[in-house]
Amino acid sequence: MRRIIVSQFVTVDGVMEGPGNDPAFDRAGWAFKFDRGSEGNAFKLNEVMEAGALLLGRVTYDGFAAAWPNMTDEVGFAEKMNGMPKYVVSTTLNAPSWTNTTILSGDVVATISRLKKEQGGDLLVNGSGQLVRALAANDLVDEYRLMVFPIIVGTGKPMFGSDFQPSALTLVESRPVGPDGVLVLTYRPNTTEQLQRPTAAKETP
Repeated sequence: MRRIIVSQFVTVDGVMEGPGNDPAFDRAGWAFKFDRGSEGNAFKLNEVMEAGALLLGRVTYDGFAAAWPNMTDEVGFAEKMNGMPKYVVSTTLNAPSWTNTTILSGDVVATISRLKKEQGGDLLVNGSGQLVRALAANDLVDEYRLMVFPIIVGTGKPMFGSDFQPSALTLVESRPVGPDGVLVLTYRPNTTEQLQRPTAAKETP
């Protein structure tokens, strides 16, 4: 059975929007301000090399598809990104140009649930905030890998909104990478405990 791995760059205040160049977000590029070092680079390289496929939302897919086919490197990262299977959730994409792309439409939760039961290695999710929230709401995420950058941006799209039901996680690993205080946190859903919103205490007359 395949696992779904959600791997994100996030700020200390939980923003996932605009870690790189994003003309639509005036505070974008925050991940470029810090050195994640050789450990951080190795973490991302190993993650991609070990993955069986990418699972992406339409917006993230479009950004990747525009950039990665033109990239090369000496360690094989770009080659793996371009050659591996990609699944993109979209109701409007008709003719994907990126190699090995499969479009998922219709009942996406049911389709992804079937994908998880197949052979082929982990499904790696980057960006794709709307997709991540849908996967989490349907208990389809097996692991969260958060690379937390030591910056507060104050605004931007968070991984989860205020309407998301609280859910407990188990910390699997915590380690700093690089010289600038970047932290890698790995969590797995805690299936035995769901957090409940506290009930407001009644005031004593």
